[in-house]
Amino acid sequence: MTTLSEAARTLPPTPAPEPRTPHRPASRLRSHADGMAVASFILGLLGTLVLNLLLGPCALVLGTLALARGTTRRGRALLGLTLGAADLLLLALLTTTDGTVSWHIGG
Repeated sequence: MTTLSEAARTLPPTPAPEPRTPHRPASRLRSHADGMAVASFILGLLGTLVLNLLLGPCALVLGTLALARGTTRRGRALLGLTLGAADLLLLALLTTTDGTVSWHIGG
């Protein structure tokens, strides 16, 4: 008959528990990235009409973050980047031709 201490020596050591880290599912992060891609596209589109000084850089930042986080809506993120850059180019063009940061239709 073996004693309890002899039995404990023959058992393999139990591994130490791993430290707990906050768990964020990839699908949740990806859904946030998809939302950023759509927001980038919408802000870039709106920025061509109004507030291109504000909405253009927002579209650029959101599009870049969406691509960095691995969005499944890559096309929308790229369109958001393109429209954000177009917003800033439109702003530069308006500033150099009219000397203003707004545009209007007509004379």
